[in-house]
Amino acid sequence: MTPAAPVPRPRAPLDAVRRWYERELGWPAAGGTAGEPVQLLTGVRFDVLELPSDAGFAVLRRVARTGPVAYDPAAGAVRLLVAAGSADELPGLLDWLEWGGIALDLTALGAGGRIAAPTPDAVAGSREAVRVGSRETVWVRPPEPGCEVEPTLPVTGLGGGGGAPDLVRLVGAAATECHRARLLRASRARSGRPSGVQPLAFS
Repeated sequence: MTPAAPVPRPRAPLDAVRRWYERELGWPAAGGTAGEPVQLLTGVRFDVLELPSDAGFAVLRRVARTGPVAYDPAAGAVRLLVAAGSADELPGLLDWLEWGGIALDLTALGAGGRIAAPTPDAVAGSREAVRVGSRETVWVRPPEPGCEVEPTLPVTGLGGGGGAPDLVRLVGAAATECHRARLLRASRARSGRPSGVQPLAFS
């Protein structure tokens, strides 16, 4: 029997999405008027590590404590929020971890960057399962409203500063999974097997 297609939740007004981020989290945002999508500005309260979704979900299975994490199905990317300034540190960290010069599909967004803003549950209602075919950016590990984001973000330093996750360990896990995913995709391409992520659900 063919399963019924998921019923998409109603789209929240874009200006309400932007207001939520600015008022509840104090995050600078752009767009939200005249039909423009809402975007979160990086390099102010946080930077972003971006990696392919297959590698990104593998990282989340390995690393229990991260900052907020978003999934963008349209871009096929997982985005991990890290401390502001981390984007500038990434090349040096990769060199120190002996990943320098290796193609990893691991990038960072810092000052001047933007990412698509997931619609918060408080604005749109309960999150639905993430299914193949969905194009909406969602929070996998959402930020906590009313709390400062900085103490939850990975920073450089053994164990992180003030209880925050350790950026070095997170980058090491991300590099490893990006490399593994790249090799697996190449192997599948040679064998003619399909690649891509499996359907995933988040409660």
